[in-house]
Amino acid sequence: MEIKNSVALITGGANGIGSACAKHLASLGARIALVDQNPEQIQTVVSEIEASGGQCIGLEADVTNEADSERFVEATVAAFGQLNIAISCAGVIRDGTLLNIDKNTGQVSRKLGFDKWKTVIDVNLTGTFLTLRDAAQAMVNGGWDGLLVPISSVNKIGQVGQLNYSATKAAIERFPKIIVGEFLLRKIRNVRCVGIAPGYTETKILQEMNQDALAAILKNVHLGRLIKPQEIADMIAYCVQNDALNATTVEITGGLCFEGNIAK
Repeated sequence: MEIKNSVALITGGANGIGSACAKHLASLGARIALVDQNPEQIQTVVSEIEASGGQCIGLEADVTNEADSERFVEATVAAFGQLNIAISCAGVIRDGTLLNIDKNTGQVSRKLGFDKWKTVIDVNLTGTFLTLRDAAQAMVNGGWDGLLVPISSVNKIGQVGQLNYSATKAAIERFPKIIVGEFLLRKIRNVRCVGIAPGYTETKILQEMNQDALAAILKNVHLGRLIKPQEIADMIAYCVQNDALNATTVEITGGLCFEGNIAK
């Protein structure tokens, strides 16, 4: 599928990976619909894209809200006349172990809060489902070639302290195989689905973390550094253009390994 003159809808598009994807695809000639909850950050990215000669609209919305999801898909089609690429970047982290134990009594002192569980499930999993479902509906009804891009994570394999997060990313890793299988069953040939599973990425939250902790992470990355959001954007652009990439999730981790040098 050609990127030039296509239309890309990107949730979580006002920062991090979403912002990088928006700017990169716009630079290649795509028209962008940027969805996020922060109006100021939305406008910053929209202004940057427009200043570079691109076309972009900003849409404030909650990806966990079904009515919002339908609205921002409809607004994208209304603005640009079609929809070809949907990248579900909206996501949150609320880390914590299932149980915390009091060192003195050996009893449970705290358990993973339901609010932490529900927030991550709602945004990462339900938000991805709604975005891809409604985008796919528009692509099928419009007869436009399309690509759905759910964002998983290398920690889909399971990460201590991320029961909620890893559960969502493990589920999302399976989306492409299930969705494409259903498309084949329903004779939907114009829409593909390719997931992306990044490793540790150079976003604000990691750049500002404890540097000793960051160094401990990087010693197990063969590349020796964090993945750049631009590199993920490059990969997604390649997936758009290569029609043979379908029904799979692609890892981009820089060679993240476990202790003992076995690739994760």
